[in-house]
Amino acid sequence: MLMFDARGKMMHTDLDLIIIGAGPAGLTAAQYGARSNLSVLVLEQLAPGGQALLIDVLENYPGITPGKTGFEFGEDLRRQAEEFGAKILAEHVQSLCKEKDSFEVTLGNGQKLFSPAVILATGAQHSTLGIPGESEYKGRGVSYCATCDGPFFKNKKIFVVGGGDAACAEAQFLSRLSSQVIHIHRRERFRAQKALADRVLANPNITVRFNTVIKEIKGAGGRVSSVILDSSGGNQVSEESADAVFIFAGTIPQTSLVSGVIKAETDEAGYVITDMRMATSVPGLFAAGDVRSSPFRQVVTAAGDGATAAHSAEAYIEDLKGLKY
Repeated sequence: MLMFDARGKMMHTDLDLIIIGAGPAGLTAAQYGARSNLSVLVLEQLAPGGQALLIDVLENYPGITPGKTGFEFGEDLRRQAEEFGAKILAEHVQSLCKEKDSFEVTLGNGQKLFSPAVILATGAQHSTLGIPGESEYKGRGVSYCATCDGPFFKNKKIFVVGGGDAACAEAQFLSRLSSQVIHIHRRERFRAQKALADRVLANPNITVRFNTVIKEIKGAGGRVSSVILDSSGGNQVSEESADAVFIFAGTIPQTSLVSGVIKAETDEAGYVITDMRMATSVPGLFAAGDVRSSPFRQVVTAAGDGATAAHSAEAYIEDLKGLKY
C-alpha cells in the first residue's frame, strides 16, 4: 500500500505499478490501473498533462465539445486518476533497472521504489529550430502538429518547415484548409519519400521554396505576424507576413531510461517497439503514447495506449502472482 506523511514524503512503497510520465498516456494508464485496484504511482518531473499542456484549444478529442485548453484537459486527467486512487509524485526518475521479477526505480532524490510492472509514458520532444520567436509564439501561431492546430488557420497564410515525410504529409493536410501554404526547406530537394514529395510539388495550394530557412518569427498582438526568410545564405533576407508556422524538424523520443541498464527494443528512429498489448521486449515493461513506435500520434491515441498498457500490466501482475502461489 502506498502512504504519504504530512509533508508528502512516501512512507511505504509496496507498489503494483509505476508509471513514468504524466501525459495523456500516463494519466489514462493511472486511471485504468487504479480502477483495477492496483496500487499505482505516477512519476512526473514537470506538470501533469505532458505535451497536451501546449495545446491552445483541444477541439478534436471525442466527446469534448466545445473544446477546452490543454491545461484544463490535463487537470481533468490528473483529477480523474487521483479520484480512482492513483498517486502522482513530482519527481525526476534517475534510473530504471530490473532484478528478477521486480523493477527498481531510482528517483533524483536517491529514493528507490519497487514494482513488478512499469509503464513508460515519457513521450517525445519536438525538435525545434532554435530561432528567435519560436518559443515565444508556441501555441500562438507556432505549432508542431497540423492535425491538432491546422483548423485554427483556415484560409490563412501558413508556413511549413521541413523536408521529411512528416513535413510533406502535414503540408498536404494543411493545403486542404488553405490555399496559401508556403513550404520551405533548407536543402535543394525534399528527403521525403518520392510519392509524398511529388504530391506536394504538384499541389496548387502549396508553394515550395527550396534552399530557404526561417531566421526569425515575429509577432503582433501576442500572435505570429511575420517571418524573416533567408534564401541565399544571408544575401537575400526578407520579411513576409504569416499567420502560422508549422515546424516538422523531427521528434526525439525520451528513451534514456531504457537505453542503459535496461535495453528495450527500439525502431530505427529510436522509438520503443511494442506489441498490440503495449508490451516491450522487456517482460513487465510496457510503453504508451508518443515514446512508442506508432504511425499516428495524437492525444486520443495516447489515451488508448495508456488504457491498453494498464490492462496488460494488470494481467502480467496477475500471472506473476499465479506463478508464485
